[in-house]
Amino acid sequence: MQIFSQTFLLFALNLLDAVLTLYWVRNGFATEGNGLMARLLDIGDFPFLAVKIIVGAAAAFVLWNWGNKRIARYGLTLTLVIYIGLMGVHLFTGLSVFGLVSETFIQDASLWSQNLFAVFI
Repeated sequence: MQIFSQTFLLFALNLLDAVLTLYWVRNGFATEGNGLMARLLDIGDFPFLAVKIIVGAAAAFVLWNWGNKRIARYGLTLTLVIYIGLMGVHLFTGLSVFGLVSETFIQDASLWSQNLFAVFI
């Protein structure tokens, strides 16, 4: 995938994450796991969205300008993998909210992912 496509995908996933997070948090289905972003949510929706968009745009700018560097390509790939995984979390949150998966399943999946993550740390 070319650097522009990857960078655009990263920005789009960042924006989708922001919108879904606002929906889940404001409707009481989830909490924000990032302490800084949780504080911004406490202040209001606009500060939260503004920071998400500014950080996403800054990352896109850096990656677009220095995407020819090996470390930038690795970082972009790693970040895309993380964001795609995060979209999986949003998917399971939605499935749980609409009653399509049980809470036990979500807890088991969470425990499994924590154990998997612990292996890599």
